[in-house]
Amino acid sequence: MNLDWLKTGIGPLKDLLSFLNKEGKTNDILKKQVIRELRNNLNIFHNAFLNEVSADVMIDMLSNEAIKKAMGENFKFKKLKPGSIEPYHIHNDRNKKYIGWDAEKLTDKIDEKIEELKNIKKMNKDSVVKVKNNISLMLSNLYYRMKLLADFIKGPK
Repeated sequence: MNLDWLKTGIGPLKDLLSFLNKEGKTNDILKKQVIRELRNNLNIFHNAFLNEVSADVMIDMLSNEAIKKAMGENFKFKKLKPGSIEPYHIHNDRNKKYIGWDAEKLTDKIDEKIEELKNIKKMNKDSVVKVKNNISLMLSNLYYRMKLLADFIKGPK
């Protein structure tokens, strides 16, 4: 799978992963799990880029279990970061449409996209190789949403 779109975002990713690792050291179990899941999912993209991993493998490895658990326990996603996304959180023009969104709305979209990718794969004999959907674009959108959430959490208080 061609992951050229990831080249532009891979540089600052190491800093974000380090930040998420530190941020994940909290006593709030649900917050810790959601941040760890975000970090792990971003790591999947990073390592998939370095090792030319297929979309099928990436989709299998992406997780939204912590998000689902947090939603089920009525977790307030503003605990990840209160407020809303401002222009200074945006490091990629494609994310400008998310200005004004909060952590809950963005996390919900991330969860929705992971579910959609997993369902497309299941509906097509457990592979996205021959699907009509633009899986590369869908993965790209998911990556940049997750990166935006990490940038938002990291951004100024």
